Amino acid sequence: MILLVEDNPDDEALTLRALKKNNILNKVVVARDGAEALDFLFGTGVHAGRDAALLPEVILLDLNLPKLNGLEVLKQLRNHQQTSLLPVVILTTSNEDRDKIESYRLGCNSYIRKPVDFHQFSEAIRQLGIYWLVLNQAPPK
Repeated sequence: MILLVEDNPDDEALTLRALKKNNILNKVVVARDGAEALDFLFGTGVHAGRDAALLPEVILLDLNLPKLNGLEVLKQLRNHQQTSLLPVVILTTSNEDRDKIESYRLGCNSYIRKPVDFHQFSEAIRQLGIYWLVLNQAPPK
């Protein structure tokens, strides 16, 4: 499973299309703000009752989110034992050095700037899928 945390409907559709185009068939759960992402991961709020032991293989996290921004989401993930080792890929339009530095300081595993061109974006998603869903060895549960 992939958790996509994205508030922009166009970027969400683009990401889902690129995953499908590249035959990445993992289930994708979409959270449209930072609070919903945390609710999903911890089985609280609108996701109360969800089995929080079932965690995604990778989180694709935008930085500019309503309610809680991506950096705050990342900070909370890293502060909980249950989610502290989850692979988190920042997938954002931000090219700001401060965002990159803070993302890595808080423990992101990768920082990818969203290409504007769909073909470049699709290739980035293909490579991301191969690496995080096929090649990467996740820590034991």
